[in-house]
Amino acid sequence: MKVAIIGYGKMGKMIEQIALQRGHEIVCIIDIDNQDNFGSEAFRSADVAIEFTNPMVAYNNYMKTFAAGVKLVSGSTGWLEEHGEEVKKLCTEGGQTLFWSSNFSLGVAVFSAVNKYLASIMNNFPGYEVSMVETHHVHKLDAPSGTAITLAEGILEKLERKSKWVMGTLTAPDGTVSGTTECEANELPVSSIREGEVPGIHAIRYDSEADSITITHDAKNRKGFALGAVLAAEYTANHEGFLGMNDLFQF
Repeated sequence: MKVAIIGYGKMGKMIEQIALQRGHEIVCIIDIDNQDNFGSEAFRSADVAIEFTNPMVAYNNYMKTFAAGVKLVSGSTGWLEEHGEEVKKLCTEGGQTLFWSSNFSLGVAVFSAVNKYLASIMNNFPGYEVSMVETHHVHKLDAPSGTAITLAEGILEKLERKSKWVMGTLTAPDGTVSGTTECEANELPVSSIREGEVPGIHAIRYDSEADSITITHDAKNRKGFALGAVLAAEYTANHEGFLGMNDLFQF
């Protein structure tokens, strides 16, 4: 499979390494200083492009990739609210292909399935109040994380007493805390912590007067995310439309 990489930071370099280990060919690498390569023959020859950048540039990267006729796998977050419906329509009706996930880790895919199952059980026990805390490195720009939002939406699907998630507290890299976890009965607070070089921790807690139940996913490094992205690219090479982890891993 011919792979193009968009974004050559830590994730991009790890994706390159894993793709090569799995026998794929890297035909083009695009970063900040060579944006003209979106129009290159090398980029257009890719079976799939894998994109990990940031919320400010992700949407433009999508449009340039679609214009080149290349299928795309992306883990960038923060663009859905403004451009989500447009991008989905381009894939469902416009002939483009995007495999998007807020998190490509196999462990997170399993954790997400457990999260939904637990929420369906806890729907029968209103004495438990649910909340979430996510922790990421200081370089992460969006809060809460895309993974936290996906997990929160999974809870809302199964927990009838909650109808929306809201931002809880935000602990900044300097330790400053803003916001509050106080919210309406129908709201699920999602708090964020930014510290060090933490790859990603997501903890979901159900608390009652008698006890509490907490499930946690703790990423040790970025390798799981990179491997998942390459597996997604292998899947995307033979599929079309707006794809996600539920297509790749069906639990």
